[in-house]
Amino acid sequence: MGQRIAWYRRRRGMSQEVLAGLVGRTVDWLSKVENNRIDLDRLSVIRSVADALDVGIGDLLGEPSLLDWSHESGTRTVPALREALLNYKQLSPFLRGPVTGAPDVEALNEDVGQLWDAYQASRYGFTIARLPHVLAAGQAATQTYEGGAQERSFALLALTYQVAATLLTKLGEADLAWISAERGFTAAQRSGSVVVIGSLFRSVTHTLLSTGRYREAKQLTTDAAAFLTPGLANASPAYLSVYGTLFLAGAVAAARDEDRASVRSFLAEADEAAQRLGSDGNFLWTAFGPTNVAIHRVTTAMDLGDVQVAIDLGPQVDTTALPMERQVRHALETARALSAWNRTEEALATLLDAEQKAPEQVRHHAISRQLVQTWMRRGRGRPSHQLASLAQRVHVAA
Repeated sequence: MGQRIAWYRRRRGMSQEVLAGLVGRTVDWLSKVENNRIDLDRLSVIRSVADALDVGIGDLLGEPSLLDWSHESGTRTVPALREALLNYKQLSPFLRGPVTGAPDVEALNEDVGQLWDAYQASRYGFTIARLPHVLAAGQAATQTYEGGAQERSFALLALTYQVAATLLTKLGEADLAWISAERGFTAAQRSGSVVVIGSLFRSVTHTLLSTGRYREAKQLTTDAAAFLTPGLANASPAYLSVYGTLFLAGAVAAARDEDRASVRSFLAEADEAAQRLGSDGNFLWTAFGPTNVAIHRVTTAMDLGDVQVAIDLGPQVDTTALPMERQVRHALETARALSAWNRTEEALATLLDAEQKAPEQVRHHAISRQLVQTWMRRGRGRPSHQLASLAQRVHVAA
């Protein structure tokens, strides 16, 4: 159990100091637990650790299937999605058995749209709670229909897996995100839609990013772009948007790999696609256009250590026309730049304003925790009420 606690803690980006503080114990105690020098035999203690890590008790016991996630973790729904993704019956239609009550394709299309809209509105709880149901419906549809209806069902299933991968990446569930992206890409190939395949390429790139595989993410960007290039001559807005967002993900990978030349090249390709598109749009839920390119100029500048560039560019970007998820993600990056320039009060105000708009996104994002940890270390004496309250909400020990 100690090894599992340590694994989930690292995956959440928590230090031992943070987790120990959340459960009201000392760092020495937690270190002994993680090294299996102390056995946890009280259910109340195990539950407090599981709550702090946002997992079910069964995850720590190594028997997640034995416990009812809704009973053990209240509104926390990641374990339910984990169970759906790891269900062996999803490996083959022969294991799933006969399908009854397959959804109408139009109804499925509406469900998938609601998932993406909720994600872009930063309603993480709603999105992840609905995902198991929509995944099951999509799988049933692909087994029921034939011809064009089946291909469309595969496209919708692929996009459902994509929103799962995207959200799980942000929640620190890298292994589940990879499973979702891989299954989504397989479904996309069966859909026959080049645009949906391109969209799932982006999803795989993001999962590579989340696990630190930056060079592979850069190479995939190049390979995926080569796959999409033949269709650019008569590209639809959705096609251009998918193509452009590939390069935005690749630019972030290049920045984290300290490859300035590739950052410039990828951003230039994205900008060209955005200029061709002409304005900001949200085709296939990409939120792509000139503004998203500008956002990524700030993000890559921070990842490259060019704080002054990020400070100069960040406040100039008007994100109000973009989905809430994009607005708040840029606000987090702007707060990071201000903090790096020791403008802590402005950074805190930016983060608190973002939290008002999208509390779930801010409270689950690694940047929020990193910023709060930094401000707590910088402070002399007791932290302000605002900072102490924020620390509690983002699960950083005050």
